[in-house]
Amino acid sequence: MNVPPRLADAAAWAAKAAARRGIRALSDDKAPFGIRLRRFAGPSSYRSKISHLRIAHLTDLHVGRITPFAVQQAAVAMTNAEAPDLVVLTGDFVCHSQLYLEQLVEVVGGFRAPTIAVLGNHDYWSGADEVERALRRAGAEVLKNRHTVLTLGRNHERLQVLGLDDAYTGHARRDEAVKGLRRDIPTLGLSHIAEEADGLWRHGVPLVLAGHTHGGQVTLARLHELTLGKIGGHRYVHGLYGSRRATGHASVDSVGNRLSKGTGTGLAATPEGAVYVGAGIGAAVMPLRIGERGKREVTIFELGAEPGSFEEHHGEQEPMPGRKPSQAKMAKRAAAVVRKRLSRERHKLRTMGPTKS
Repeated sequence: MNVPPRLADAAAWAAKAAARRGIRALSDDKAPFGIRLRRFAGPSSYRSKISHLRIAHLTDLHVGRITPFAVQQAAVAMTNAEAPDLVVLTGDFVCHSQLYLEQLVEVVGGFRAPTIAVLGNHDYWSGADEVERALRRAGAEVLKNRHTVLTLGRNHERLQVLGLDDAYTGHARRDEAVKGLRRDIPTLGLSHIAEEADGLWRHGVPLVLAGHTHGGQVTLARLHELTLGKIGGHRYVHGLYGSRRATGHASVDSVGNRLSKGTGTGLAATPEGAVYVGAGIGAAVMPLRIGERGKREVTIFELGAEPGSFEEHHGEQEPMPGRKPSQAKMAKRAAAVVRKRLSRERHKLRTMGPTKS
């Protein structure tokens, strides 16, 4: 079995594995476009069910005019160099339009491992059906409020992956996603919006991967925590939050009712799982990225490794206070999706011209 003992030296082992494949390891300051490779262990609860699976997480590719195409290509190459067993992508594949769907197909089709995706708000604004078709053409499986079981790795280990549809635009349906969820198989959750993790933990999903925030992009003087946390209302801004040693199922009874005492805000008094918010690859407004935490990133999760068994980029953090979007705001977001869809349809009719009788 070609796995480092107990994964205690996972980073060094990965570098040696890359060298055997003829791939030169790059230091952070030499990494293309400043893309950071960050590595973390999975939850403790996975250890009894997984010997080792390597998961690559990328988010917010934003293929389009704001981010040079070479950036996404470099991220794919960096991911492939790590030889992951699975690639997961957590939304926002496009940037305001459908003009770059062929490039999206090329990017996602470049991953050498099985690929699973969930959609984000930009995908709904630009046309979720078209983005989904492009992802499927590229060979990715798109999870919309459902889960699937994969057999991965040399040891043919099973992993259950749950994908929520985009919560920002009101398409997440947690009850649908967890229906029939198996408890005898370790589960990995995917959501574009990280705050959905609080609800998934209660159903025994100990690790949720997310995106959306871009890590703030500008992280000097903790500016990202001010803009996204205090002003934007996000509990999770960038990186690892919660606890990877939480059991998850302990707070749910036999029919799924929550047993743990809450805080009065609908959230657990203590974290029942962990969530990771990726800084993303692309951008939707400006490509500027300043500060280490705001750098573009590819994140590797060594499932089966015990937290603390090797050096990680950072430890588990305390969440921001957070603020749930109001019903009025959610209605406004849903209306924006409809408005943009109608605008695309009107534009299509205009470009087609009058039909002949």
